[in-house]
Amino acid sequence: MKYNGVENPLRLQSVNHISLICRSVEESMDFYQNVLGFSPIRRPGSFDFDGAWLFGYGIGIHLLEAENPEKLPKKKEINPKDNHISFQCESMGAVEKKLKEMEIAYVRATVEEGGIQVDQLFFHDPDGFMIEICNCDSLPVIPLVGEVARSCSLVNLEKMQNQQQIQNMLQKL
Repeated sequence: MKYNGVENPLRLQSVNHISLICRSVEESMDFYQNVLGFSPIRRPGSFDFDGAWLFGYGIGIHLLEAENPEKLPKKKEINPKDNHISFQCESMGAVEKKLKEMEIAYVRATVEEGGIQVDQLFFHDPDGFMIEICNCDSLPVIPLVGEVARSCSLVNLEKMQNQQQIQNMLQKL
């Protein structure tokens, strides 16, 4: 994305973490560790509020204990159009089976584009923050203008780059 003609005006490198306010740090830690597979990491001791840090899949999750947990909104309906974080998985079937075993309510959705089907599962963490699990690595990331198509997956990115090279060679013939 260009802003005033500059592609990366802030020289960003990657997403570092997301912060989530929670009713119970312990309950949220249990969820992010035992449902999503995050690992707890050391948090600076200079903080004067309750919280915990976790890390996995190249991103950190910082849990912050709410000062007034009773005032946090309670979400009951699972709405795929709500704010959420999305994770790619190896097997949608395995994820769905595990969610059923853990008795976690979820909603299924499917996106289809150009013959490519992406399956999605949406569910809430203990505080109602939406989590999506998908097989979206099969859906190419196609810029609106000027750039080459990309993939959400490094494996698929390499395949797409090879296909692009072949198409470029064929156009030159």
